[in-house]
Amino acid sequence: MKFILLFLFLTLYSTSAIKAQSDTTKVEQYCELVAQGRLLSNKVTIDVNFGEERKFFGGDTRLKDEVTGRLKKFNSVTDALNYLGLQGWTLVNAFPLSESSGPKVYHFYFKKLFNKADLIKANAD
Repeated sequence: MKFILLFLFLTLYSTSAIKAQSDTTKVEQYCELVAQGRLLSNKVTIDVNFGEERKFFGGDTRLKDEVTGRLKKFNSVTDALNYLGLQGWTLVNAFPLSESSGPKVYHFYFKKLFNKADLIKANAD
């Protein structure tokens, strides 16, 4: 009797695991690109937030080249927007925020469709 129950449990568990791996349901994921001008310069600082967990003291949110691991440098805000577009991200919303004493900060929100199974696998790693 125990063998039959164990066999049924393993069968049900393995079929649910196979179904989860073959799940092709699409899920929208969002990211935020923040562009901030530097004082006395025409250069900008680009930070990207993919919604990942942050370290206590902020951590580095700048994009890195996947091959070399070096920081990705952008010539302008347009260059950064084009880069995310080439990665398959679609612009949803953009707006500036400015403080009276400092440079303007621009926020850009993007979305992209992912397979649900790929997200589950990536979060498990």
